[in-house]
Amino acid sequence: MTHDLLQAPALARLGAPFVVQVAATPLPDARLLAGNDALAASFGWPQGWQDTLLGVISGNAAPSWGEPLASRYGGHQFGVWAGQLGDGRALLIGEAGLGGARVELQLKGGGQTPFSRMGDGRAVLRSSVREYLGCEAMHALGIPTTRALSLVVSSEPVWREREERAAVLCRSADSFLRFGHFELLYHKGEHAALSTLVDYAIGQHFPACKAAPVPALAMFAEVARRSAELAALWQSVGFCHGVLNTDNMSLTGLTLDYGPFGFLDATRLDYVCNHSDSSGRYAYARQSDVVLWNLYCFASSLLPLATEDALREVLDAWPDLYQAAFLARMREKLGLLAGQDEDAVLVAELLSWMDRLGADFTLTFRLLGEYDPARDAAAHFAGAGFVPDAGVRAWLSRYAHRLVYEAQPADARRAAMRRANPRLVLRNHLAEQAIRAAEAGDASVLERLSRALSRPFDDDAEFDDLSALPPAWAASLQLSCSS
Repeated sequence: MTHDLLQAPALARLGAPFVVQVAATPLPDARLLAGNDALAASFGWPQGWQDTLLGVISGNAAPSWGEPLASRYGGHQFGVWAGQLGDGRALLIGEAGLGGARVELQLKGGGQTPFSRMGDGRAVLRSSVREYLGCEAMHALGIPTTRALSLVVSSEPVWREREERAAVLCRSADSFLRFGHFELLYHKGEHAALSTLVDYAIGQHFPACKAAPVPALAMFAEVARRSAELAALWQSVGFCHGVLNTDNMSLTGLTLDYGPFGFLDATRLDYVCNHSDSSGRYAYARQSDVVLWNLYCFASSLLPLATEDALREVLDAWPDLYQAAFLARMREKLGLLAGQDEDAVLVAELLSWMDRLGADFTLTFRLLGEYDPARDAAAHFAGAGFVPDAGVRAWLSRYAHRLVYEAQPADARRAAMRRANPRLVLRNHLAEQAIRAAEAGDASVLERLSRALSRPFDDDAEFDDLSALPPAWAASLQLSCSS
């Protein structure tokens, strides 16, 4: 029975004006394309959960506790206040257990809601495959993220840039609350509701903040800290989100809403993965600045509950918080044990020459872990798609001296660097191959890629083809907000 697997979400207790109950729109010819048995097992669900829940995770049946929920939020999109937005195609279907805690389960593509505006409430197979893979790839990299439980496909046609097939993705998170949930209440002057939502968020997700002199301020400081850690992790693996609007910023510090995201192939610090972003606002190198800008927006929404000076103090400290988190991640990638004043320059120079030469981001770091100064650098880094010049050789010499200074056993350092530098990430061309196969009715490419991405740090000969430099045609792939 579904009531054994799904419970009513805590958010349901809030009621209006925070959420509305909405029946999902049935999905014709629903068929399970992918199911995450490992995630289901972490909920304590038995084998066969797919059959038990197929109706619910496809939108063809309501959970036993009642109709799903759509939530109300707003947001700044590309730097402009967009007003009320809300869950236009997402429906909260319940909660499940995870190690003594609870996680929310949400359908993406479950049909129209009161917040759909001009949208049809559907997700398409293409974007759903990307999000399914993206969630699980990031989780395997150790980056906080929503998770993907299932992907259901349909024969129903929907129109984006072309006619596509409808799909429903079921994803999980400790919370789907966004900065925009709080922004909307502030901008509409609904300050009593804002206070209620902050109290709910603290009780559910930040209980340690309850005892603080100003709980809302303590919550904001923790959100800022988690956001700094998250942004640093993104930069460390070459991940570009693509649409860092405030309505896509997770309150609990998760990577949320996988649209036109991308991982760097050749290093380009000005990389813009979303071709709808004509100004480059959300370029790879600008992500930390944008996260801070979004935190300013979030802080403004808390002004009825905390003083401006106190909120600004948190914001003023954020750049140093982010830089410390970023350098900590980069030291791990470089196999460095102790922080030194020169580290920021060492990392900046590394990224500069990687950008200048178009070095493959993932493979360059992976090969650095095996670099031996006694070997020819050109031969060693050939697999990363660049030829070291004098500037690279000078940097490698300084790096080698730093390793000698730290006197860490080489084998231990290399093992640590293999754990910090993935061999495999979800490159756009790999996702595209899985999408094309899925659209043709073949789920085997998706399944194989999912298995490979679950072990991104392993040297597994079975997946050598997936960890190679991207083919030339990959450079022509374009992603937009409909991706």
